[in-house]
Amino acid sequence: MGEFDLIARYFTRPARRAVLGVGDDCALLQPAPGTQLAISCDMLVEGQHFFPDVDPFALGHKALAVNLSDLAACGATPLSFTLALALPHADESWLEPFSRGLLALADEHSCELVGGDTTQGPLNICITVFGEVPVVGGKSQALQRSGARAGDDLYVSGTLGDARLALEALRGTLQLPAEALAQARTRLEQPTPRVALGQALRGVASAAIDVSDGLLGDLRHILTASGVGATIRTELAMDLAAAGSRLAVERAAISQEKQLEFVLSGGDDYELAFTAPMSARDAVRAASQLAQTPVTRIGSIESETGLRLVDAQGQLMPGRFSSFDHFA
Repeated sequence: MGEFDLIARYFTRPARRAVLGVGDDCALLQPAPGTQLAISCDMLVEGQHFFPDVDPFALGHKALAVNLSDLAACGATPLSFTLALALPHADESWLEPFSRGLLALADEHSCELVGGDTTQGPLNICITVFGEVPVVGGKSQALQRSGARAGDDLYVSGTLGDARLALEALRGTLQLPAEALAQARTRLEQPTPRVALGQALRGVASAAIDVSDGLLGDLRHILTASGVGATIRTELAMDLAAAGSRLAVERAAISQEKQLEFVLSGGDDYELAFTAPMSARDAVRAASQLAQTPVTRIGSIESETGLRLVDAQGQLMPGRFSSFDHFA
C-alpha cells in the first residue's frame, strides 16, 4: 500500500466545516464571525510518550485528546486538526484501529481532519489542532495563564494520579490488582479532554492550564505568567485521587507520601487546573454541573510569589515534588 492509498483509505473524509479539507496543498478554514482561532500542537513519540505495545485504538484517541485538552484550557470550541504521521511501515492491522480511535474522538467533538503529512520513519505522531473562541465587545473570551490574582481560589477538575499509577505498574515498580490496573491504564492511554468544562468556564475562570506534566509543574506556569504565588492544602489535594486508585494504592502498600506525589506531579492526567475569584464560587459550581465534570477547590492564589504546600494543620511541608520535563 502506497502513501496516497494509505491517506485515502484511513484518513480522507468529505469536508464538513472546513471550506477545503484533505487532498490539496492547504486546507481552508473559515472561522465563525466574531471568533478568534486557537491553535495548539503536540507530538507523541514511541518510547517517550507511549509503550511500543500500546493498543493502536487507544493511541489514536490519545493523540487527539492531548491536543483537545489544550483547547479546553483555552476555553475553545474544537474546529479541525492536521495529522503528521511517521510510520516504520504501512501496517493495515495497526492503521485501521489507530484511525478508528482518532476519528471516533474527532467525531465526538465535531473536530474534522483537514490535512497533514505521512512519511516513513520511527513511529511519531504530531497533531495541530484548531479551535474557536468568541470575541465579545472587542475582547477575547479565551482563558489564559496570565489572569490569576491574589485572593483567587485554585481548582482542579476530575481526579489526578491514575495515569502515573498505571505507568509505574506497567514499568513493574509496583503491583496492582488487574481491575485497578485496567481502570488506571484507561486514564493513561485514553484521557478525557475537558472541552465542555473549558467552554463553561469562559467569563468565570481568571486563568487556566491543562495538567499534562504534573499539577505542580503546570501550576507554576500560571503563577509565573500572572506574577503571583499559591498555597495548596495537601489534604484537599488528596481528594483528587480517585476512590479506586486509593484502594489500589492501599493494596499495593504504597505510602501516603508516594500517593501524594502521584497526585501532585504524576502527569498525563489532562485535567484542568484553574483559578477564579472567591465571588465566583457559585458560577464555578454551575460550570461544573453544566459540563458534568467534578471540580475540587484545593488552595488559593496569593501575592507572595512561590508555590507552597501545607498540611491539614496549616504547617508548611518540607521537600518538593518535581514534574515531568523532557530535557531535565
